[in-house]
Amino acid sequence: MRIALVANSTWNIYNFRLNVLKKLLAEGHEIIVIAPVDAYIEYMEKYPQVQHIALRSLGRDSKNPLRDLVLIEEFRRKFKRLKPDLIITYTHKPNIYGGIAARIVGIPTVAMVTGLGYAFLHNGIINRITKALYRLSSKHHSKVIFENIDDRLMFVEQGLITKEQGVSIKGCGVDINHFAPRPNGELREKTVFTFIGRLLYDKGIVEFVEAAKAIKAKHKNVEFWVIGELDAQNPSMVNNEDLLHWIETNIIDYHGFIRDVRPFIQKSDCIVLPSYREAIPRTITEAMAMAKPVITTDTAGCRESVEVGKNGFLATVRDAISLTDKIDQFLQLSHDDHVKMGQYGRQKAEREFDDRKIANDIYQIIRPFLGKENT
Repeated sequence: MRIALVANSTWNIYNFRLNVLKKLLAEGHEIIVIAPVDAYIEYMEKYPQVQHIALRSLGRDSKNPLRDLVLIEEFRRKFKRLKPDLIITYTHKPNIYGGIAARIVGIPTVAMVTGLGYAFLHNGIINRITKALYRLSSKHHSKVIFENIDDRLMFVEQGLITKEQGVSIKGCGVDINHFAPRPNGELREKTVFTFIGRLLYDKGIVEFVEAAKAIKAKHKNVEFWVIGELDAQNPSMVNNEDLLHWIETNIIDYHGFIRDVRPFIQKSDCIVLPSYREAIPRTITEAMAMAKPVITTDTAGCRESVEVGKNGFLATVRDAISLTDKIDQFLQLSHDDHVKMGQYGRQKAEREFDDRKIANDIYQIIRPFLGKENT
């Protein structure tokens, strides 16, 4: 069977979908990836049997309706020419406009909602338009797969999909062999709390900074690290002045964008992500796989990664005081308690978030749409 994977960037494929790609190849399917080309096209060196088709009309955050019409037409032409047996779309624009184009040419689709993002976090015209477009496009999708429970329930409650269409999985998965526990190799006097993620206000970076200020006023032996890049295409991007102020006033130690975050997770005592909403946060599951305690927020997606007191804590969303309290609670625990939390998190990652398990879960969902020989 020929299966097309459609995403808003090659970065998305490289970082989050290779487990699915590997599973589909192992099952003997022909794979086409349709996505804008970026630096992460290097994945093709490892998977030369995959055909990558450049997507040229997708502006990730474009609000130009004419450009979106051009995108639908580009999808239609590519789908008609490539003739995949099934199309799997990821992220909002491929889900919506790829779904519409697939309906025109009569090819079945499965949509993957990989987190709701800016369009759903902020009320306004973009929120209303996005929901209306999902109601229109989802009529064609055979299934809509969500990476947490809350997003699926919200789509059903608001009439964006039918109850029968929606199904939930546990995020995109984490490579538990790549993100394996490592000894620190050093004794540190300071407790390190690390934020890893794009520098977006919606990721809770301001709450992290405010908590860092409050904790540093009470405790001397603490450090707060930030790892991540500015995302100019996202309206929630942190402005340069804020970032410079945080660095110059020594509230945080900013390490910039790091492609391999494992050495920084290894040297951290706790990974903190006070996000406003996630699918299931990859940063948190990577930390868990490396046996690190975590602190995140009691919100959609994030709460599914934490068993409070066992592998971490949940703070109230958009609440720096609550986040400060959870960090303070962590500091009151003994080193042995920290180790036990990390070990429990590793076990939870192995049980629930192993990317091979997630890929198999997705495959079992799409099998009925792959033809009789695959069911």
